[in-house]
Amino acid sequence: MSAQQQYDEIGEAYEGFKALPLEQYVVVPSFLALVGDVRGKSVIDLASGTGFYSREFRRRGAAEVLGIDISGEMIAVAEQLEEADPLGVRYEVGDVAELRPIARRFDIALAVQLLNYAEDIATTERMCRALHRGLKPGGELFLLNQSPDFRFDGPTPERYGFRSELTGVEVETGPQVRTTALLDPPVSFIANRPRRDVYEKCLQAAGFSELTWVPLTVSEAGERAFEAEFWSDFHANPPLEMLRCRA
Repeated sequence: MSAQQQYDEIGEAYEGFKALPLEQYVVVPSFLALVGDVRGKSVIDLASGTGFYSREFRRRGAAEVLGIDISGEMIAVAEQLEEADPLGVRYEVGDVAELRPIARRFDIALAVQLLNYAEDIATTERMCRALHRGLKPGGELFLLNQSPDFRFDGPTPERYGFRSELTGVEVETGPQVRTTALLDPPVSFIANRPRRDVYEKCLQAAGFSELTWVPLTVSEAGERAFEAEFWSDFHANPPLEMLRCRA
């Protein structure tokens, strides 16, 4: 099943991911802190899903935000949310690997769980080149992905709302992984876990520099909400990692 088909089926349930402990107390605050101050800047959100980060950065003062996702259902949900609470975010359906030329370039690009849907290195490179074309010279790209070092035989992220399992299939970029959000009912999707060198080589080949891997951290709110021991599995085997680089 393609990424488009998977996310068309998930649709509105995707918004529920943000209430799970890993997202609420680790992923969202870590990624927002990494991107930092967006006031007056233009942002392109590639693999925008239902527009969570598109909306959040617009609220934080971004001058312009464009969200693009391969799933028409995801974009439909994003547009419904925009209609209910107009922020001025624009959305469109598009495949980043085959992205149409965009008339302008942006200050910031976001790629949350994007490159793990490339089926091979050539597609990964095409996605990276599309990301680079979308940025002004010197613009920044921020990525969020499953950690290349996550150990499937180590502590799991299940107590934080997610299950991550190998499917037994290996593709050119790395192993194929089934991730399940432990909602009611659970929601699963299949993607790949690219190796660290795949990210680095493909981004550099597209023209990016200053590549920096950044770990996620538990927010102060997360430390207050749970005992320290609750986060021990996360610290022992972080399931996700961020990456920043410059066009």
